[in-house]
Amino acid sequence: MEKQTYLKLNLTESIDLILPAYNEEKSIKKCIDNFDSLKIFTNIIAVDNNSIDNTAEQIKKTKAKYIFEKKQGYGAALRRGILESNSDIIIMCEPDLTFSHLDIYKFLAYLDDFNCVFGTRTSKSMIEVGAKMSWYLRYGNIAVAKILEYLFGGPSLTDVGCSFKAFKKNSIKNIYDQLSVDGSHFQPELMIRLIQKKNTIIEIPVFYLKREGYSKITYSFYSSLRVAINMILLIFKIFLLNIFKK
Repeated sequence: MEKQTYLKLNLTESIDLILPAYNEEKSIKKCIDNFDSLKIFTNIIAVDNNSIDNTAEQIKKTKAKYIFEKKQGYGAALRRGILESNSDIIIMCEPDLTFSHLDIYKFLAYLDDFNCVFGTRTSKSMIEVGAKMSWYLRYGNIAVAKILEYLFGGPSLTDVGCSFKAFKKNSIKNIYDQLSVDGSHFQPELMIRLIQKKNTIIEIPVFYLKREGYSKITYSFYSSLRVAINMILLIFKIFLLNIFKK
């Protein structure tokens, strides 16, 4: 990826970054340092979700706020991070170096006009060679995202699993009590609840890079399929419950 330069934004709002971490000792310090170098965050909240490697030690070498979350699961870690944040803008990302810290500026620019900005990793021109975005992951994310978009009347969506997202505080705090998924299919629940609350939402393409370490969620075709099935079941469950409530 080519080096990018950006004009410095005149930021008047506080910004928190949430990083859920499970066995990310190889990448998390560099990830935190990259984001911290932007000098725009009030807090970088690193949520250690029962890591058994040196993740905790690596976090504590940085300026990040260390949080330990005992309840296991990607969703549990992100929900804890949301609970710990009280800044005007809340941003989520992964600590595995699959995302560029420089893309933050794109999110912040769109937050001038939208309550929520979702990233998408499915734009071919922005997927780095060697990034873990095989054909079945790319098309699977697009397909499930389109199901969600159609059933809930959402904005144009092409990625149901991208964790790189930004929110104005009230938009996500107002749905916090409706979030219940602890596992790796947390993102579609988050997206649905934000759509249901009539938030203004836009999806933007982000760079998707080669990760450090190994994926704990989509490490094989079958693990990816299992996550996709859980996402689809969750989407239809919420959709059917809404119908019965009416």
